Amino acid sequence: MAIQQEWFEKDYYATLGVDKGASAKEVTKAYRGLARKLHPDANPGDDAAEAKFKEISAAYDVVGDEKKRSEYDEARRLGPMGGGFGNQGAGFQGGFPGGGQFDLSDLFGGDFGFGGNPGRSRRGTDLETTLSLPFREAVSGVTTTVSLAGGPERATTSRDVKVRIPPGVKHGQRIRLKGKGGPGNGGPAGDLFLVINVEPHPVFGRKDDHLTVTVRVPWWQAVRGAKITVPTLDGSAVTVKVPPGTPTGRTFRVKKRGVQNGGRTGDLLATIEVDVPTDLTKEQQAAVEALEQAFSPTPSQPTDDVTG
Repeated sequence: MAIQQEWFEKDYYATLGVDKGASAKEVTKAYRGLARKLHPDANPGDDAAEAKFKEISAAYDVVGDEKKRSEYDEARRLGPMGGGFGNQGAGFQGGFPGGGQFDLSDLFGGDFGFGGNPGRSRRGTDLETTLSLPFREAVSGVTTTVSLAGGPERATTSRDVKVRIPPGVKHGQRIRLKGKGGPGNGGPAGDLFLVINVEPHPVFGRKDDHLTVTVRVPWWQAVRGAKITVPTLDGSAVTVKVPPGTPTGRTFRVKKRGVQNGGRTGDLLATIEVDVPTDLTKEQQAAVEALEQAFSPTPSQPTDDVTG
Protein backbone atom coordinates (compact mmCIF):
# COMPACT_ATOMS: atom_id res chain seq x y z
CA MET A 1 0.00 0.00 0.00
CA ALA A 2 1.38 3.44 -0.92
CA ILE A 3 1.78 5.69 2.12
CA GLN A 4 -0.76 8.50 2.16
CA GLN A 5 1.43 11.39 3.26
CA GLU A 6 -1.45 13.75 4.06
CA TRP A 7 -3.02 11.15 6.33
CA PHE A 8 -0.39 11.82 8.99
CA GLU A 9 -0.94 15.57 8.71
CA LYS A 10 -4.69 16.11 8.50
CA ASP A 11 -7.69 15.09 10.57
CA TYR A 12 -10.28 14.46 7.87
CA TYR A 13 -13.04 13.92 10.43
CA ALA A 14 -12.46 17.39 11.85
CA THR A 15 -12.40 18.82 8.32
CA LEU A 16 -15.89 17.39 7.71
CA GLY A 17 -17.09 18.27 11.20
CA VAL A 18 -17.96 14.70 12.23
CA ASP A 19 -16.81 12.34 14.96
CA LYS A 20 -14.41 9.52 14.17
CA GLY A 21 -17.19 7.02 14.88
CA ALA A 22 -19.69 8.70 12.53
CA SER A 23 -21.62 6.37 10.25
CA ALA A 24 -21.13 6.42 6.47
CA LYS A 25 -24.53 8.11 6.14
CA GLU A 26 -23.53 10.84 8.60
CA VAL A 27 -20.25 11.43 6.78
CA THR A 28 -22.02 11.77 3.43
CA LYS A 29 -24.64 14.10 4.88
CA ALA A 30 -21.96 16.35 6.40
CA TYR A 31 -19.99 16.48 3.15
CA ARG A 32 -23.02 17.33 1.02
CA GLY A 33 -24.02 20.13 3.35
CA LEU A 34 -20.55 21.67 3.26
CA ALA A 35 -20.22 21.14 -0.50
CA ARG A 36 -23.43 23.05 -1.18
CA LYS A 37 -22.24 25.89 1.03
CA LEU A 38 -18.66 26.09 -0.23
CA HIS A 39 -18.91 25.16 -3.93
CA PRO A 40 -17.03 27.71 -6.12
CA ASP A 41 -20.14 28.31 -8.22
CA ALA A 42 -21.96 29.43 -5.07
CA ASN A 43 -19.02 31.64 -4.02
CA PRO A 44 -17.61 33.25 -7.17
CA GLY A 45 -14.27 34.93 -6.56
CA ASP A 46 -13.98 33.64 -2.98
CA ASP A 47 -10.57 31.94 -2.86
CA ALA A 48 -10.99 30.93 0.79
CA ALA A 49 -14.25 29.12 0.07
CA GLU A 50 -12.68 27.38 -2.93
CA ALA A 51 -9.71 26.24 -0.84
CA LYS A 52 -12.03 24.94 1.87
CA PHE A 53 -14.13 23.13 -0.77
CA LYS A 54 -11.01 21.34 -1.99
CA GLU A 55 -10.15 20.35 1.60
CA ILE A 56 -13.55 18.79 2.28
CA SER A 57 -13.50 17.04 -1.10
CA ALA A 58 -10.11 15.50 -0.30
CA ALA A 59 -11.35 14.49 3.15
CA TYR A 60 -14.52 12.88 1.79
CA ASP A 61 -12.55 11.04 -0.89
CA VAL A 62 -10.89 9.13 1.96
CA VAL A 63 -13.41 8.79 4.80
CA GLY A 64 -16.31 8.49 2.36
CA ASP A 65 -14.74 5.29 0.99
CA GLU A 66 -15.01 2.28 3.32
CA LYS A 67 -11.65 0.73 2.40
CA LYS A 68 -9.69 4.01 2.38
CA ARG A 69 -11.29 5.02 5.67
CA SER A 70 -10.18 1.78 7.31
CA GLU A 71 -6.61 2.26 6.06
CA TYR A 72 -6.63 5.92 7.11
CA ASP A 73 -7.82 5.09 10.63
CA GLU A 74 -5.14 2.41 11.03
CA ALA A 75 -2.40 4.68 9.67
CA ARG A 76 -3.45 7.45 12.07
CA ARG A 77 -3.50 4.98 14.95
CA LEU A 78 0.00 3.74 14.26
CA GLY A 79 1.39 7.19 13.49
CA PRO A 80 4.54 8.09 11.53
CA MET A 81 6.89 8.00 14.52
CA GLY A 82 5.71 5.46 17.08
CA GLY A 83 2.13 5.54 18.39
CA GLY A 84 1.71 1.76 18.04
CA PHE A 85 5.01 0.95 16.35
CA GLY A 86 7.11 1.16 19.51
CA ASN A 87 7.45 -2.52 20.42
CA GLN A 88 6.50 -4.16 17.17
CA GLY A 89 9.94 -4.35 15.58
CA ALA A 90 10.72 -4.67 11.91
CA GLY A 91 8.49 -6.74 9.69
CA PHE A 92 5.32 -6.01 11.70
CA GLN A 93 2.54 -8.25 10.36
CA GLY A 94 -1.06 -7.28 9.70
CA GLY A 95 -0.95 -3.61 10.73
CA PHE A 96 -3.08 -2.50 7.78
CA PRO A 97 -6.29 -3.99 6.41
CA GLY A 98 -5.86 -6.59 3.75
CA GLY A 99 -3.05 -8.48 5.50
CA GLY A 100 0.46 -8.86 4.17
CA GLN A 101 3.72 -7.62 5.62
CA PHE A 102 4.37 -3.95 6.34
CA ASP A 103 8.10 -3.30 6.66
CA LEU A 104 8.83 -0.38 8.97
CA SER A 105 12.23 0.11 7.37
CA ASP A 106 10.39 0.87 4.13
CA LEU A 107 8.36 3.52 5.92
CA PHE A 108 11.26 5.26 7.63
CA GLY A 109 13.96 4.91 4.99
CA GLY A 110 15.87 2.07 6.67
CA ASP A 111 17.94 3.99 9.22
CA PHE A 112 15.78 4.34 12.35
CA GLY A 113 16.90 1.22 14.15
CA PHE A 114 13.98 -1.02 13.20
CA GLY A 115 16.07 -3.68 11.54
CA GLY A 116 16.95 -1.70 8.43
CA ASN A 117 20.48 -1.51 7.10
CA PRO A 118 21.67 2.12 6.87
CA GLY A 119 24.55 1.09 4.65
CA ARG A 120 22.32 -0.49 2.03
CA SER A 121 20.91 1.50 -0.88
CA ARG A 122 17.17 1.76 -0.65
CA ARG A 123 14.55 3.11 -3.00
CA GLY A 124 12.42 5.99 -1.71
CA THR A 125 8.89 5.49 -0.45
CA ASP A 126 5.94 5.76 -2.81
CA LEU A 127 3.60 8.57 -1.79
CA GLU A 128 -0.04 9.14 -2.59
CA THR A 129 -2.17 12.25 -2.32
CA THR A 130 -5.52 13.51 -3.59
CA LEU A 131 -5.71 16.28 -6.18
CA SER A 132 -9.04 18.06 -6.51
CA LEU A 133 -9.79 19.59 -9.91
CA PRO A 134 -12.67 21.74 -11.12
CA PHE A 135 -14.81 19.93 -13.69
CA ARG A 136 -13.60 22.14 -16.57
CA GLU A 137 -9.90 21.59 -15.76
CA ALA A 138 -10.42 17.83 -15.59
CA VAL A 139 -11.93 17.94 -19.07
CA SER A 140 -9.45 20.37 -20.66
CA GLY A 141 -6.28 19.40 -18.78
CA VAL A 142 -4.15 21.67 -16.60
CA THR A 143 -0.65 22.25 -15.29
CA THR A 144 -0.72 22.78 -11.54
CA THR A 145 1.33 22.42 -8.36
CA VAL A 146 0.91 19.81 -5.65
CA SER A 147 2.23 20.66 -2.18
CA LEU A 148 3.72 17.79 -0.21
CA ALA A 149 4.21 18.44 3.50
CA GLY A 150 6.72 16.67 5.72
CA GLY A 151 5.36 13.42 7.10
CA PRO A 152 6.64 9.87 7.16
CA GLU A 153 9.68 10.86 5.12
CA ARG A 154 12.83 12.09 6.82
CA ALA A 155 12.46 15.49 5.19
CA THR A 156 10.34 17.76 7.40
CA THR A 157 10.01 20.69 5.04
CA SER A 158 7.28 21.08 2.49
CA ARG A 159 7.99 20.86 -1.21
CA ASP A 160 5.99 21.64 -4.32
CA VAL A 161 5.75 19.31 -7.29
CA LYS A 162 4.68 20.72 -10.66
CA VAL A 163 2.42 18.30 -12.49
CA ARG A 164 0.71 18.27 -15.88
CA ILE A 165 -2.72 16.70 -15.85
CA PRO A 166 -3.76 15.48 -19.32
CA PRO A 167 -7.19 16.33 -20.76
CA GLY A 168 -10.03 13.98 -19.97
CA VAL A 169 -8.99 12.63 -16.56
CA LYS A 170 -11.79 10.95 -14.65
CA HIS A 171 -12.90 11.07 -11.04
CA GLY A 172 -11.01 8.45 -9.06
CA GLN A 173 -8.29 8.04 -11.69
CA ARG A 174 -4.83 7.34 -10.28
CA ILE A 175 -1.88 9.03 -11.99
CA ARG A 176 1.70 7.93 -11.38
CA LEU A 177 4.54 10.47 -11.35
CA LYS A 178 7.77 8.52 -11.52
CA GLY A 179 10.54 9.69 -9.18
CA LYS A 180 8.41 12.35 -7.48
CA GLY A 181 7.87 10.43 -4.24
CA GLY A 182 10.04 10.13 -1.16
CA PRO A 183 13.83 10.48 -1.51
CA GLY A 184 15.86 7.31 -1.65
CA ASN A 185 18.62 6.28 0.75
CA GLY A 186 21.39 5.92 -1.82
CA GLY A 187 18.80 4.64 -4.29
CA PRO A 188 16.22 6.17 -6.63
CA ALA A 189 13.34 8.28 -5.37
CA GLY A 190 9.94 6.68 -5.00
CA ASP A 191 6.90 7.54 -7.11
CA LEU A 192 4.08 9.93 -6.38
CA PHE A 193 0.52 8.79 -7.06
CA LEU A 194 -2.21 11.36 -7.57
CA VAL A 195 -5.81 10.30 -7.01
CA ILE A 196 -8.02 12.67 -8.98
CA ASN A 197 -11.09 14.15 -7.33
CA VAL A 198 -13.24 15.88 -9.95
CA GLU A 199 -15.51 18.53 -8.46
CA PRO A 200 -19.11 18.43 -9.72
CA HIS A 201 -20.38 20.98 -12.25
CA PRO A 202 -23.76 22.67 -11.72
CA VAL A 203 -24.85 22.14 -15.34
CA PHE A 204 -22.83 19.37 -16.98
CA GLY A 205 -22.17 15.78 -16.07
CA ARG A 206 -20.01 13.07 -17.57
CA LYS A 207 -20.69 9.55 -18.82
CA ASP A 208 -17.51 7.87 -20.03
CA ASP A 209 -16.15 10.40 -22.55
CA HIS A 210 -19.54 11.97 -23.19
CA LEU A 211 -20.75 15.19 -21.59
CA THR A 212 -24.33 15.21 -20.37
CA VAL A 213 -26.70 18.13 -19.94
CA THR A 214 -30.40 18.50 -19.20
CA VAL A 215 -32.35 21.07 -21.24
CA ARG A 216 -35.75 22.31 -20.11
CA VAL A 217 -38.22 22.77 -22.97
CA PRO A 218 -41.64 24.47 -22.68
CA TRP A 219 -44.43 21.95 -23.12
CA TRP A 220 -45.82 23.62 -26.22
CA GLN A 221 -42.45 23.34 -27.97
CA ALA A 222 -42.29 19.67 -27.02
CA VAL A 223 -45.78 19.21 -28.48
CA ARG A 224 -45.35 21.05 -31.76
CA GLY A 225 -41.58 20.68 -32.21
CA ALA A 226 -38.92 23.39 -32.17
CA LYS A 227 -35.29 24.26 -32.61
CA ILE A 228 -33.70 24.67 -29.18
CA THR A 229 -30.35 26.05 -27.99
CA VAL A 230 -28.12 23.63 -26.08
CA PRO A 231 -25.14 24.95 -24.06
CA THR A 232 -21.67 23.43 -24.37
CA LEU A 233 -18.85 23.34 -21.85
CA ASP A 234 -16.68 25.79 -23.81
CA GLY A 235 -19.37 28.48 -23.53
CA SER A 236 -20.67 28.30 -27.08
CA ALA A 237 -24.07 26.89 -28.00
CA VAL A 238 -25.45 24.48 -30.58
CA THR A 239 -28.92 24.20 -32.09
CA VAL A 240 -30.83 20.95 -31.81
CA LYS A 241 -34.07 20.17 -33.66
CA VAL A 242 -36.69 18.70 -31.36
CA PRO A 243 -39.42 16.87 -33.31
CA PRO A 244 -43.11 17.20 -32.44
CA GLY A 245 -44.29 15.04 -29.56
CA THR A 246 -40.92 14.83 -27.80
CA PRO A 247 -41.36 13.42 -24.24
CA THR A 248 -39.33 14.08 -21.11
CA GLY A 249 -36.26 11.88 -20.99
CA ARG A 250 -35.52 11.74 -24.71
CA THR A 251 -31.82 12.29 -25.40
CA PHE A 252 -30.28 13.96 -28.44
CA ARG A 253 -26.64 13.46 -29.43
CA VAL A 254 -24.36 16.26 -30.64
CA LYS A 255 -21.30 14.66 -32.21
CA LYS A 256 -17.75 15.52 -31.09
CA ARG A 257 -18.75 18.04 -28.41
CA GLY A 258 -17.82 15.87 -25.46
CA VAL A 259 -14.54 15.06 -23.68
CA GLN A 260 -11.25 14.71 -25.55
CA ASN A 261 -9.41 11.75 -24.08
CA GLY A 262 -6.31 10.64 -25.95
CA GLY A 263 -7.25 10.25 -29.59
CA ARG A 264 -10.97 10.01 -28.86
CA THR A 265 -13.61 12.72 -28.51
CA GLY A 266 -16.96 11.98 -26.94
CA ASP A 267 -20.33 13.49 -27.73
CA LEU A 268 -22.67 15.90 -25.96
CA LEU A 269 -25.82 14.14 -24.76
CA ALA A 270 -28.72 16.57 -24.28
CA THR A 271 -31.67 15.13 -22.37
CA ILE A 272 -35.03 16.87 -22.66
CA GLU A 273 -37.07 17.82 -19.61
CA VAL A 274 -40.51 19.07 -20.55
CA ASP A 275 -41.35 22.16 -18.49
CA VAL A 276 -44.99 22.00 -17.36
CA PRO A 277 -46.26 25.28 -15.82
CA THR A 278 -47.93 25.14 -12.41
CA ASP A 279 -49.11 28.73 -11.92
CA LEU A 280 -51.47 29.75 -14.72
CA THR A 281 -53.32 33.03 -15.25
CA LYS A 282 -57.03 32.95 -15.98
CA GLU A 283 -56.33 33.49 -19.68
CA GLN A 284 -53.82 30.65 -19.75
CA GLN A 285 -56.20 28.38 -17.86
CA ALA A 286 -58.93 29.13 -20.39
CA ALA A 287 -56.54 28.42 -23.25
CA VAL A 288 -55.62 25.07 -21.74
CA GLU A 289 -59.28 24.18 -21.31
CA ALA A 290 -59.93 25.06 -24.94
CA LEU A 291 -57.00 22.88 -25.93
CA GLU A 292 -58.39 20.06 -23.84
CA GLN A 293 -61.71 20.36 -25.64
CA ALA A 294 -59.95 20.33 -28.99
CA PHE A 295 -58.18 17.08 -28.13
CA SER A 296 -61.14 15.38 -26.45
CA PRO A 297 -62.59 12.52 -28.50
CA THR A 298 -65.96 13.18 -30.18
CA PRO A 299 -68.60 11.20 -28.34
CA SER A 300 -70.11 8.48 -30.49
CA GLN A 301 -73.73 8.85 -31.57
CA PRO A 302 -76.18 6.58 -29.72
CA THR A 303 -77.62 3.72 -31.76
CA ASP A 304 -80.82 1.73 -31.42
CA ASP A 305 -80.53 -1.70 -29.90
CA VAL A 306 -81.02 -4.45 -32.42
CA THR A 307 -82.40 -7.73 -31.22
CA GLY A 308 -82.45 -10.95 -33.16
